[in-house]
Amino acid sequence: MRWLRLFLLLLLVPLAACAMNPRSYWVDTAGPYQLNTGDVVRVTVYGDKDLTNTYKIDDSGAISFPLVGPIHVAGSTTEQAAKRLSAALANGFMRNPNVAVEVDTYRPFFIQGEITNSGQFPYVYGMTARAAISTAGGFKDTADRSHVTIYRRNGDQMMKTRANLDFPIQPGDTVVVSERWL
Repeated sequence: MRWLRLFLLLLLVPLAACAMNPRSYWVDTAGPYQLNTGDVVRVTVYGDKDLTNTYKIDDSGAISFPLVGPIHVAGSTTEQAAKRLSAALANGFMRNPNVAVEVDTYRPFFIQGEITNSGQFPYVYGMTARAAISTAGGFKDTADRSHVTIYRRNGDQMMKTRANLDFPIQPGDTVVVSERWL
């Protein structure tokens, strides 16, 4: 009987240690970021300071690039956009262009409901719903502090999901914090 108690004690010690460790969450950023309308990209053309600049992606999903005109970049990664710009410049304007594209400013996210400041806020890569609420000034006293509703455009449809506070948001998302009922 004494061995049974000792066995149970040895079994419970590791479980107690697990209970003392704080939980950590992996923030899923859903792969490489895809550019879209409203993003501002920084294009660097090595060897040509006149073409190196920031460009805003317009409503059609393109940037107006000097010499070559509009280049469609919406839905592509920064690497894919750099390849498109290089190909366009190599088509009679530059010999062997070396182009780099990076996101200068992400399109904003929106937040409303039972928070201090509703509105539009700048997005930071890897942001969660909890960070978005903090950016907006935090919860009001009447807020549901366990879940949020997130609206996200997926192609031509608007998707709605109820998520916990550690759910990753994306640029263009609308986060709604509901009122609690108890």
